[in-house]
Amino acid sequence: MMKTVISTALVLLLSATTVIAGDIKCNPEGNQAELNQCSFNDYKAADKKLNDTWKKLMAKFKSDKTATTKLKAAQNAWIAFRDAELEAQFACDAKDAPCWGSMEPMLRNGVMQELTEARTERLQKYIDDGLGVPMN
Repeated sequence: MMKTVISTALVLLLSATTVIAGDIKCNPEGNQAELNQCSFNDYKAADKKLNDTWKKLMAKFKSDKTATTKLKAAQNAWIAFRDAELEAQFACDAKDAPCWGSMEPMLRNGVMQELTEARTERLQKYIDDGLGVPMN
């Protein structure tokens, strides 16, 4: 049992290292590691768009210290919510391995992308319509 746990941990560590090193490329028709990489790329693109939108929002309201302070507080709260939401969706008692197996990175990336895109839309609405307007 201990040997299996160590082997599983080692495989996960090596898999993560390989992805970080960039050896695995996105292939929508490929194996799970390649699908995981695709989902990571999609999330990173959504995150970049969020950051670009955030910069535009801060530039728009740069002369309004109250607005920028409140927007920064809201963004920090959103980040905490995003992280808590992700952990709630993937709540698991397993200590040794992901509960959803090799698909877990892809699933987590998908949730992160979805939450990030929704936040970007909201920030863009602030840019387009200003603050204090209905969000429909």
